[in-house]
Amino acid sequence: MKNRVRLSASFALLALALSFADAYDPSTLQDICVAVKEPDNALFVNGKFCKNPVLTTANDFLFSGLQVPRSTANPLGSTATAVSVDQLPGLNTLGISMARIDYGIGGLNPPHFHPRGSEIFFVLEGTLYVGFVTSNQLNHTFFEKVLHPGDAFVFPFGMIHFQLNVGKTNAVAIASLSSQNPGITWVANALFSAKPPISPEVLAKGFQVDEKLVETLQKKFWYYN
Repeated sequence: MKNRVRLSASFALLALALSFADAYDPSTLQDICVAVKEPDNALFVNGKFCKNPVLTTANDFLFSGLQVPRSTANPLGSTATAVSVDQLPGLNTLGISMARIDYGIGGLNPPHFHPRGSEIFFVLEGTLYVGFVTSNQLNHTFFEKVLHPGDAFVFPFGMIHFQLNVGKTNAVAIASLSSQNPGITWVANALFSAKPPISPEVLAKGFQVDEKLVETLQKKFWYYN
């Protein structure tokens, strides 16, 4: 009887261990896995085909142009230049990416979250007001800070966050993320410009506002920076 109990306990622990193992991306078993679009002589790994390592060159690991300011002449007054696996194939399977964000005066990187990565945010120029909101686990606590050049701030995995230029000059920041393809969901865009549209009744009740206001918001042009 004792042996059966021990055996059952062992299987339970093994199942628990396997469930944890399945919750994370597997570790890479090769040095490099440069992403390619065509599957010829390639292996499909983590959503991308891998180039034959023998055919890899230094250019597969190079992205140029982050030193160039981007125009912020848009409704948000900000522009993000992403460097994820889609722009830099050598990032494939490495679990990292980055972005440059330019802000005009008063420019906003609106409330959004990354479904697949945490972010560390570093200010190069200007003054930025930033913040993020936790989940219901901490009663949607809001953490905010004004950042200056040289300051770094962390946006935890999956938390809604934003940045607003509150200075008198343009601002520039670099974001580093813990995923090769962290993704981004802009809160307002996702809710009010979904295709097909979300029922106004659902949004009206969810936000406790009039349906006509929701319909007005759904008719607006929602910009993606």
